[in-house]
Amino acid sequence: MIRQLRKYADKLQLDGSALPQQTAILAQDDRLLSFGAEALLPLGQAVIERLNVVSLVVAAPPLPLLEILLRRLAEDAQTLIPQDTETRTFLHDIPLVRKEEFSIENPQRIVELLGQRKGVLVEEVGILATGSVTVEQAYINYSSVYHALFVKLLLMLLVDAPPTAIELDLLQPLLKQLQQPIPLRLDDLYRGPLLGKTAILEAIDQVGKRTVELKLVDSFFGNISCRLAEQVFISQSAASLDALPGCIDLVPNDNSSTAGITASSELIAHRAIFAQTAASVILHGHPKFTVIFSLLCEETACKISDCWKDCDKIRYLGTVPVVAGEVGAGGIAKNVPPVIGDGIAVVYGHGVFATGNDDFRQPLATMITLENWCRREYLHRLTNRK
Repeated sequence: MIRQLRKYADKLQLDGSALPQQTAILAQDDRLLSFGAEALLPLGQAVIERLNVVSLVVAAPPLPLLEILLRRLAEDAQTLIPQDTETRTFLHDIPLVRKEEFSIENPQRIVELLGQRKGVLVEEVGILATGSVTVEQAYINYSSVYHALFVKLLLMLLVDAPPTAIELDLLQPLLKQLQQPIPLRLDDLYRGPLLGKTAILEAIDQVGKRTVELKLVDSFFGNISCRLAEQVFISQSAASLDALPGCIDLVPNDNSSTAGITASSELIAHRAIFAQTAASVILHGHPKFTVIFSLLCEETACKISDCWKDCDKIRYLGTVPVVAGEVGAGGIAKNVPPVIGDGIAVVYGHGVFATGNDDFRQPLATMITLENWCRREYLHRLTNRK
C-alpha cells in the first residue's frame, strides 16, 4: 500500500496538478498509512478517520488557482460549478469550505461534504479528494477537481472582469509556460499502416503514454482505437492511457462478442467515425486550453441552457470545428463524424477527437498543433485585455 501512496504522489507532481512539498496521501489498510507533507497529515488523518473511505489526497495546486478563484467569488459562495463536461458529468459541483468553517480538531464540515462529493476545495489548504476503494480513485478525483478548477478560472479570466495587476503577477509562471510550445515528438512512434494485432497494441500503448506525458488529458483519461477489418481495438472504460497493456478490447462490429461491455464509453462515437470516414485510428484527449476555448461562445441571445448537449451550431477554433455532444452517449456519435473530415474535431467543453489514416502520429500531431494554437491565443487574449 505504501508503494501505491508514493506512486500516486509522484503522478500528481508529474501531471502538474500538485506541489511536491504540499501533497499528502493517506490510506486505510490494517492501519492508517500516509506519505507526503508532514504539515498536511494531521488534517488528513482527522478527516479520513471520520469517513468510510480507503484513501484521501490533500494537496495544493502548483499555480495560485485557489487564491485567484477566492478573490473572484462572492463571500457567501459555497460551491463552484464546473463548466467542462467531463467533470460536470462526474463531479456535478465542487463544495467550498472557508477557513473559519473547520479546524484539525473539528473537521466536521469537510467530512460532511466529502460524504456527498468526491472532492472539496478548502481555503488555505487546497483540494481534498477521496477514494472509496483504491488509492487510484483518490488520485483520479483530485485530478478531476483540479482540471475543473483550472478550466473554470482561466475561462473566467477571459469572459469576466479582466485580470488585475496582482492576478497577472500571480499567473506569471503559467504565462511563461504558455510561451513554450508542446513539442511535436513523433518520429519514435510506431509507423503505419497498422496491420496486425501486435503492431496495433504496441502503437496504442505508445501513443497513450505520450498523450499523458504531454498532459493532453485530464488525469490519464481519454480513449484510443484502431480499426482492423470489421473489428475495433479500443481502450477500456476508465483505463489509464499510460498503462494500457491488458486494457485494450477487441470489439467486433457485429456485436458477436461481449467485449464491448468493458470498452470505452465512447465506443459508439469511435464506430460512427470509422463508418463515415476513411480513418483507421482515433485519439481522444482533453487538452486544457482547447477545452477552455471550446467553452467560449459569442452568442448573446441564445435560449439554449444545456450548451454541451443541445446546441446545434458549429463553431470553430481557427479552422477546427466545435460541436456539442453528450459524453458517452449518442450526441458525440451523431455530431462529430460529419465535421471531422480534416482529421480533427472538438466537443464542447469535453475535448478533441483526432483521426489518422495510417498510424497515431497524424492525430497526435493535429491535437498538439491545436492545443499550441489555443495556448498562444489564450496568452494573447489574456495579456491584451483592458
